[in-house]
Amino acid sequence: MPRAGTRPTSRDVARAAGVSQAAVSLVLGDKWRGRVSEATAERVREAARTLGYRPNLAARNLRLGRTRTVLLVVPALPTEFFAGVYTGAARVASRHGFGVVLYPSPEGIGPARDPFASAQAALDGVIASSMAAEALTAIRGEALPLVMLDSDPAGSVGAATVNLDIADGVRQVTEHLLALGHRRFLHLAADVASWTFEVRARELAARLGDVPGASLRTARAPFSIKGAQAAAETALSAAADRPTAVVCDDDHLAAGTYKAARRLGLRVPEDLSVTGLDDLALASAIDPELTTVRLDAELFGERGMEALLAVLEGRAPASGDIPVELVLRASTAPPHP
Repeated sequence: MPRAGTRPTSRDVARAAGVSQAAVSLVLGDKWRGRVSEATAERVREAARTLGYRPNLAARNLRLGRTRTVLLVVPALPTEFFAGVYTGAARVASRHGFGVVLYPSPEGIGPARDPFASAQAALDGVIASSMAAEALTAIRGEALPLVMLDSDPAGSVGAATVNLDIADGVRQVTEHLLALGHRRFLHLAADVASWTFEVRARELAARLGDVPGASLRTARAPFSIKGAQAAAETALSAAADRPTAVVCDDDHLAAGTYKAARRLGLRVPEDLSVTGLDDLALASAIDPELTTVRLDAELFGERGMEALLAVLEGRAPASGDIPVELVLRASTAPPHP
């Protein structure tokens, strides 16, 4: 045991757990798998917790030549989704002794263009959403170990790509609405240049293109409730053969569609079925509650951080898109005959 008034050392942890200091380093550095047993690893963690041991990260960083800091670049958009991504990334990072700095990519409202005098000197790596890729050039982030989120794997500039299975989410929405009997569709598309929104448009068109009698119109909307309301109102009032279902790229756009429907005297879902994508808190706050696709933002952030750690350690990141889930609520129903 350490003497009173002194900080416990790795030697104290090793002695308390009955293992070598090398084993302590492996376990607390999260590099023990395949080298020590699960029981031994838990014994070391328990000894460290009991003694109140904290690794000397400054000394470790000098040995590794790392700052143990990661930059998470996300779009400066009014959505809680990327807060969840940050939470998941930070959770994994903290287990490995890393910190995560959040950088909302400027869209006229963000912070200064370059948050670091030299990104290469200040950071170990970058996790970036494709929706915020423009910021990478400003901070020279593409010259660092880079993991891209929501990005085309075939054209990604990153060492790894982590994606949600957005295409499957759109498939689930489309199949649900078709099963209800809808054939006239409006796609309220986010007016944002991004691969993830291209996937939504492409998948929706492909699914409906195979259905006899199905029609699809597209209206683009700014990424805001007010902008979505204006775009939806124009699209719905101008239609000679009004759509019976509106597929929205995001829950905010769906909320704008609700407001447009009310302005036009249409009821959701009796006259107009509406779907979203994200399953934000907003989805269960509006009336009727919104049928939408649940994206696990925290898991998305966790997978992004795990992929970056794998890149830093020279390992192959896990493959496969993250599954998504259609959440059925009260905003969809069969169309009126």
